[in-house]
Amino acid sequence: MSLEFAIEYPCALRARYDEEHLRAWGRLGSLHTRLTTGEHVAPSEEKVRFVERAADEIERMKAETVICARCPARLPTEAAGEGEPVGCLGRVTYPVEGQFEKFLADRVQLALDTVDEQDWPRLLKVLLDNDSPFDGEGTKSLRAVTTSNGLRFFELRLPIKLARQGSHLTTDHLFDALAGFTSEDAARTTYTRELPLSAAADYYDFLDLVLRLDLSEAERQRVRARSRNYQQFLRLLAALEVAESLRTRVLMD
Repeated sequence: MSLEFAIEYPCALRARYDEEHLRAWGRLGSLHTRLTTGEHVAPSEEKVRFVERAADEIERMKAETVICARCPARLPTEAAGEGEPVGCLGRVTYPVEGQFEKFLADRVQLALDTVDEQDWPRLLKVLLDNDSPFDGEGTKSLRAVTTSNGLRFFELRLPIKLARQGSHLTTDHLFDALAGFTSEDAARTTYTRELPLSAAADYYDFLDLVLRLDLSEAERQRVRARSRNYQQFLRLLAALEVAESLRTRVLMD
């Protein structure tokens, strides 16, 4: 279970396969990588059987996605997280870790406390506006959900509250913003949300501030070791940069 995202780009692979097929390959590749490189917990028999049954499709996927290496929409392989065979796809796996949510809250609070207001990313200013469209209700409703097989969208059942200038914000507002905007052509793309080109720079600046600004490489490595989600959001940051250079959008679902 994950939030999937993709750079919208008319590549040779998309000329042969529809978007849902590429998304299925992304999920298969991620699962296969986790099973073959080691998960934190032993994989279920169901997962193992699924990958075994999909052996032929995995070989086909590997052969077809070789062309991704030459695609301008390809994301950096070092930011591939748990394996992304389709080069322009990525995912944030659920449940969102409590460790990452605390990191996100701490980094936003640090920015509010130490960065001059005139230097705040535009998205942060939008979040602080009393008329912000990101009211946190979407994320709040997800926190209460537990699927039939016991999976959750967020480890923390309650959001983290910010303080001082951000006293009316919680991490629910932050995750609402990171979920993007409703897509008007979901029937065609299969993605229900998007980060449009017009917002790419704003989202890039915000995520760059939160994930990288003034963090040493040693500190980044420590966060990576403690949080799977951190690496996944770094891939989303890379996707925004590539999408802006290609004058396109990032699709999400």
